Amino acid sequence: MKKIIRYLGLLTSLCALVMILSSCGSKAATSNESVLKTAESNNTIVWGVKADTKLFGLMDVKDSKIKGFDVDMARAITKQMLGPSGKASFIQVSSQTRIPLLKNGNIDAIIATMTITPAREKAVDFSDHYFNAGQSLMVKKGSPIKNVKDLDKKGTQVLAVTGANSVANFQKVAPKAKVLELQDYAQALQALKSGQGEALTTDNGILLGMAAQNPGYQVVGGTFTKEPYGIAVNKGQKPFVNKINQALQQLRENGEYDRIVKKWFGNIAGFNYKEAEK
Repeated sequence: MKKIIRYLGLLTSLCALVMILSSCGSKAATSNESVLKTAESNNTIVWGVKADTKLFGLMDVKDSKIKGFDVDMARAITKQMLGPSGKASFIQVSSQTRIPLLKNGNIDAIIATMTITPAREKAVDFSDHYFNAGQSLMVKKGSPIKNVKDLDKKGTQVLAVTGANSVANFQKVAPKAKVLELQDYAQALQALKSGQGEALTTDNGILLGMAAQNPGYQVVGGTFTKEPYGIAVNKGQKPFVNKINQALQQLRENGEYDRIVKKWFGNIAGFNYKEAEK
């Protein structure tokens, strides 16, 4: 009996130790550490970027590297903030996963075609906007759909991506139409090709990138919203946000921002990159 009591006492002590260690680990994971200081210490900023969005962030199957405007901007901002030797590390995100990954501390910042909205500002802090987009439509060439009003009728189905604000935007201007939400842009494009919807809606820059890869499809109707993209960071990281804003301003002044915009959008037919720069 004494051995059993001694064993139970030891077991209780071990359980208490595990609980203490777990509590310490949880506290460290959720503590409000300075992202800026950590980035400066590691000489690295970890960015969340998309890998399925041509022109902004797309995985190159030849070398398994993500390439696009957002990626180049992240690298330029990193070097502006940390110096020429500063490193930008990238983790793939989607419209659904980007905020959870930021909140969990897997990434330091999101630069992934993320529109600044009041709802999102409740969860994250945004930098100044770095790109002006507008929501539009992509349809198969020869489609009778010419603008968003052509879709505002019962029985019409439009495709969009879960987690993007394009769903709510579209429903405001075409409330009679149904929206089928897909997990990512690759699935949404495939759904459009298979006839599951009459149009795919999201920001014009994203759609023009898709159309450039798929000649049988075109962007129509101009834009029906304004979508200012911002860089998202966790709440309580004001010094980090200020440093990002300072870097963005410096990149505009030294011409690097203009160079990156022209590299990715200068030759895209139907896209006014000067408007996007404003």
